[in-house]
Amino acid sequence: MARLGERDAGGMSVYIRSLAQGLGKQGVQVDVFSRRHDSTDPFIVDMGKGARLIHVEAGPPEAQKTEIAEYLPTFIENVKSFVAEESTEYDLVHSHYWLSGPVGIDLAETWSKPHVATFHTLAEVKRQARSGVEDPIERSEIERIVVAETDAIVVSDSHEREFLARLYGASPQKVAVVPGGVDVNLFHPRSKDEARTKLGLNGDKVILCVGRFDPLKGVDLTLASAALLEDREHVKVVLVGGDLEKDPEAQRLSDLADALGMSDRVRFEGAVPQDDLPWYYSAADLLMVPSYYESFGLVALEAMACGTPVVASRVGGLPSLVKDGETGYLVPWHCPEPFAERLEVLLAHDDLRNNMGQAAYHQAQGMAWEAVVQRFETLYQDLISREVAPKEAV
Repeated sequence: MARLGERDAGGMSVYIRSLAQGLGKQGVQVDVFSRRHDSTDPFIVDMGKGARLIHVEAGPPEAQKTEIAEYLPTFIENVKSFVAEESTEYDLVHSHYWLSGPVGIDLAETWSKPHVATFHTLAEVKRQARSGVEDPIERSEIERIVVAETDAIVVSDSHEREFLARLYGASPQKVAVVPGGVDVNLFHPRSKDEARTKLGLNGDKVILCVGRFDPLKGVDLTLASAALLEDREHVKVVLVGGDLEKDPEAQRLSDLADALGMSDRVRFEGAVPQDDLPWYYSAADLLMVPSYYESFGLVALEAMACGTPVVASRVGGLPSLVKDGETGYLVPWHCPEPFAERLEVLLAHDDLRNNMGQAAYHQAQGMAWEAVVQRFETLYQDLISREVAPKEAV
């Protein structure tokens, strides 16, 4: 429920919230269990019709993500206690991210219910995408256990299904491809002039980046690419996400902007409420997504729904969203020059940029969350209808 770009809140947070709320609107009762990460968080948060978020005590709220694995047994026991006290019965368990996988396995076995897993990112793919990526040593092994023990795995595109088969030995029959979605009621084009006036961005071309500040996101490539532009004095780079006071990566990017002589051309907006994001997408001439690894790329889809073309890395699920030369550009190399070349073309040609933006908008209309929720309902119902045989504990 945190703002996008705040703490560890990013595309996965938006995905889980949107899925839970969408299912709730369809009459499916959904409980989302998440570790309490702030002492001020209410115990139960109403997420809308049929959906609620339940904060579970498991270790100190300020514990870092790398420390959470040791608190999983506590998390599991506290979930079981809550469910027993409420006398709640669930038909299915859906875990998200590798840390939640063992929780899903345990709860599904305890309740003799099907278990669906969505990883969102995979350790082995991250490691291949960029050397030096640091993950807990046990992550890959836990992911392998979840792949073997779960009843179904949901991925956002066929590339991730191939990775699961090749790197984790997943049976293709177990893996369902369900692309993420976008809230078209929230993400739709606003007046560019009004958006720029509202955000104080008049007078410049605007390159936008949105999301968590993580080296894997390649935001430094955005700064380095913008620094190569011939007309860089009339270009503003707007970075939504991170926290300059608390986030080491944000500080690193700020230092890089200084080194590139771009400090007066870069705006660090910090985390912003999701309801404000359409104004940023509409104010921008383009969204840049230079990630080294992106399992889907929800921000690209949100920008497209607002009629904004996307310049993105040709990695992960981004090619399933961005149609090269139609809704934006895909760049296969992680270096500033090819990105800068595509930025130059789009920023210099208003008609091309507008045509790509319109094509992006029309493509996004076919990817509304309502359709995605229907596909999940079908998958869930198929699993529930099967007889779930008891499994041996891992």
